[in-house]
Amino acid sequence: MNQLISKQRTYFNTHETKELKFRIEQLNKLDALLKSNENLLYEAIYSDFKKSEFDTYTTELALLYQDIKDAKKNLRKWAKVERVGTNMLNFPAKSYIIPEPLGVCLVIGAWNYPYQLTLAPVIAAMAAGNTVIIKPSELAANTSAVMAKLINENFNLNYLKVVEGGIPETTDLLNQKFDKIFFTGSPQVGKIVYQAAAKQLTPVTLELGGKSPAIVTEDCNLKMTVKRLVWGKFLNAGQTCVAPDYVLVHKSIAQEFLKLLTAEIKKENFLVENGNYTQIINDRNLERLSQLIDADKIYYGGEINASERYIQPTVLHNVTFDDAVMQDEIFGPILPVISYSDLESAIQQINKLPAPLSCYVFTSSKNTKAKILKEISFGGGAINETVMHIANSNLPFGGVGNSGLGSYHGEAGFKVFTHYKSILDKPTFIELPLKYYPHTHTKMSWIKRFLKF
Repeated sequence: MNQLISKQRTYFNTHETKELKFRIEQLNKLDALLKSNENLLYEAIYSDFKKSEFDTYTTELALLYQDIKDAKKNLRKWAKVERVGTNMLNFPAKSYIIPEPLGVCLVIGAWNYPYQLTLAPVIAAMAAGNTVIIKPSELAANTSAVMAKLINENFNLNYLKVVEGGIPETTDLLNQKFDKIFFTGSPQVGKIVYQAAAKQLTPVTLELGGKSPAIVTEDCNLKMTVKRLVWGKFLNAGQTCVAPDYVLVHKSIAQEFLKLLTAEIKKENFLVENGNYTQIINDRNLERLSQLIDADKIYYGGEINASERYIQPTVLHNVTFDDAVMQDEIFGPILPVISYSDLESAIQQINKLPAPLSCYVFTSSKNTKAKILKEISFGGGAINETVMHIANSNLPFGGVGNSGLGSYHGEAGFKVFTHYKSILDKPTFIELPLKYYPHTHTKMSWIKRFLKF
């Protein structure tokens, strides 16, 4: 690992990656590589957890193609030297900010959207002019292997390199000195990454998770609310970091909500064989999720087929915040529904938990929307929608507190892998003597006058 990082650092110091022409060429190369090997990508992810071509394209590849397109379109603007004003104390001079790449970066991807969550930050790092070591999740072994094959066989390893492996390899990587670490995963592992980075004073971006609530008020469009909640929750069998983790629904519409919820799940026909659903990633996660299903609180679903790693979309009701299913992020196709009578109390209950990655509000009331957005801290979210905020590259994506540190997508992604170098550029033909010795009352008086401008 040390040798690999040393080679990348040597290559970075040739300054080739800083050239805009080079960055665009490499982004074009990655774009063409992905598009010409889509069938391999589909086969690999299907082997891991039976994700369909439709879902792989719409939730992973299409987003990557859009990231590359946005980066190429906006790169010259993002990388442009920015002139800024100069204050009177520095007169005469000009001031500007130079965006420059950080250097050798480590991107650690996640298994649940293995292409998108691994390669989206890589695209941002490439656009910013860095070299990248890529560590995909070992849990999605086939997608990790296909990314390693495509990238390692087609890119200079001193520029991009996929390193496969599990905890030993990741630990070895984290013991090295990087200029930036970007991690997507759980808060528990995020803490380990953060501690390792602190030893090297390496800047980090942590994209984590948490219990993302959906709040359903009595004045919402209930049919549309249910349709969008069911899609967002059971997409990828609930294995989505921004999925609604639980629903708080006003008690006056709770029974109707549950009936419509069940009907929508049945209508969508969530089965692996028809491409509408995926497997749970492995036996360990299947067992963890099965322990969260309280048989006494099943309103719908609950069927488990261990040999197929299948859990039927499951709705739990009469749930309280003390139940096991409410202690940690679920990350699976289990939806707890909790009734509330008072919005103020519901908000207070949400705020007792760590700040979530996302929050979703279903309401037709401007006052309700404003109140929730003001009083609940979360990474990002949507009004009368779920999940789709991540598809807008103009919205920085990231968490807050326990759900993450930093954000990316679009220009925010470029910034995450960029240092902004501040420069004061001063001529030598003239100089005000105010800062030099001897220090006098007259000089201080003039300095105070300049500070007023």
